[in-house]
Amino acid sequence: MTVARVPVNICNSQDETCGCQSGVWTASVIILSIGSWVGKVGPRPADDEVAHLISPRERLETVRQVLSEVPLIDGHNDLPWNIRNFVHNQLAEFNFNTDLRQVAPWSKSAWSQTDLVRLREGMVGGQFWAAYVPCDSQHLNAVQLTLEQVDLIKRLIEKYSQNMQFAASSREILEAHGNGKIASLIGVEGGHSLGSSLAVLRTLYQLGVRYLTLTHTCNTPWAKSSSVEDKDEDEGGLTAFGKAVVQEMNRLGMLIDLSHTARATMRDALRTSKAPLIFSHSSAFAICNSSRNVPDDILKQLAANGGLVMVTFYNYFVKCGSQATISDVAEHIYYIRKLIGVDHIGVGGDFDGINKTPRGLEDVSKYPELFAELLRSGEWNVLDLKKVAGLNLLRVLRQVERVRDDMRTAGATPSEEYLQNSPDTIGKCALDINSVQRVMEV
Repeated sequence: MTVARVPVNICNSQDETCGCQSGVWTASVIILSIGSWVGKVGPRPADDEVAHLISPRERLETVRQVLSEVPLIDGHNDLPWNIRNFVHNQLAEFNFNTDLRQVAPWSKSAWSQTDLVRLREGMVGGQFWAAYVPCDSQHLNAVQLTLEQVDLIKRLIEKYSQNMQFAASSREILEAHGNGKIASLIGVEGGHSLGSSLAVLRTLYQLGVRYLTLTHTCNTPWAKSSSVEDKDEDEGGLTAFGKAVVQEMNRLGMLIDLSHTARATMRDALRTSKAPLIFSHSSAFAICNSSRNVPDDILKQLAANGGLVMVTFYNYFVKCGSQATISDVAEHIYYIRKLIGVDHIGVGGDFDGINKTPRGLEDVSKYPELFAELLRSGEWNVLDLKKVAGLNLLRVLRQVERVRDDMRTAGATPSEEYLQNSPDTIGKCALDINSVQRVMEV
């Protein structure tokens, strides 16, 4: 967490309560910094100095040093769904520490970009693994399938514990990175996974889930999706129950993810939440006018909220077509930085959930190349890179945790809101509890 000249506190300058660093951690990173740089490319830039590095080698050396000091935290990876698709969640048949480009069926799939070999090469320090289930499961077995995916992620982390470490807080992310392991977090992608139940939301949090994407490609009974967005937003994006979901996530300390949501849902969530929000894998609408990207007015509201947009790599969200390059991804980052500042940018590659990747960002091994591309402009300093890599996400997560703690201190209790007449509770595939007659036992 330091530079060659002075230690850098990763906490927000206004965060007097942050206890995320220790003297031992600071000292160890200083030693690492000095040892890593002696005899390589000469004096390294200080955090606040623009890095005028001419050669690609110099830029990559600077990036590697940055990522050794600050965890690179990616907002979204869909590997768990591929494990379900390809090997039916049977981890005995899945060798994650092998280069999967050489192993069928992974080697034959355009949707596979992740394994431990390449994660290490890409210096990934933290990863949100998506517990995703399709919208087709809504009002059916979405909750069960989601629990199975959460179970899979936790078993995967445990099986490969020499390289991965479960994390459920900002402190635990730093602990994992300090241990040389990939901090592994869980995000649930799609509000349909709740079955319109706040009890399920609380249970997912207790299992370690740290963000919920409010919608996926379908509306829920309480939130609108970008995939079915209409032009009439007068009725809003969140119902009263949807706003209760946001408020309960604030109380729990869970990140609210607006990727995949309709603009009306974005606006309602930004108005309702007491904590910063994120887009775990979205880019700038002004550059590519996909409904999955974030328009300027929402970006400005997100900055006022203290939130974060984690720029994604899918070609159709980068260039609105099948072809894109690493410089096109950098263009989204440049644009967002110019509009709302570097404090509100992260990365969310969406690897293993996409089948078209930019040239130069083909898989999880390529993250250093993206940061080297940012340095190539000559307009980025080391602290800028650290913020985009992980400091911004850590700041947002700490603020979410602080809102949780403040609400707990104020005596906030679990919400007992429920959604009447929902297909999740009275639909043709659900048991209407109110219609059940008590049976006398004899």
